Amino acid sequence: MSERPERSHRPDRETEAMPGVDIFGRAAVVRPVGEIDIDTAPSLSRALAHALTFVATSRADRVVADCSRVTFCDSSGLNALLAARLRAVEAGATIHLANPAPQLRRLLQITGAAALFPREDPAWPGAATALQQAPRPAGEHPNDG
Repeated sequence: MSERPERSHRPDRETEAMPGVDIFGRAAVVRPVGEIDIDTAPSLSRALAHALTFVATSRADRVVADCSRVTFCDSSGLNALLAARLRAVEAGATIHLANPAPQLRRLLQITGAAALFPREDPAWPGAATALQQAPRPAGEHPNDG
């Protein structure tokens, strides 16, 4: 019996879809999924820019990147987050991170960027419902917030 090779969860490569942006209370929530690298970081940048439009129209006061479904993030993903943070600061807003995986937390720590992104309590408005409804890829890290 032959086994199928394990595939990493890369929806942006398959569909070229932008991560979803939802409004929960005063937070514009972006939900990247899978690997954020040189190929997928542009879609994260577009989603964060879209979320910032809700801040500009006063429908939200912050952007929350729900990273619970991110399995990997490299320097391209970090640069997307940093560039969005600069745009947020110019708009008088902040970008918070919710539920970053250990690998992403480590990347933020070793680059000194951890202090630039406030951690969002998983209890942000609508988080429990939104996270419960979102399907999780197999082998994903446990939510250790």
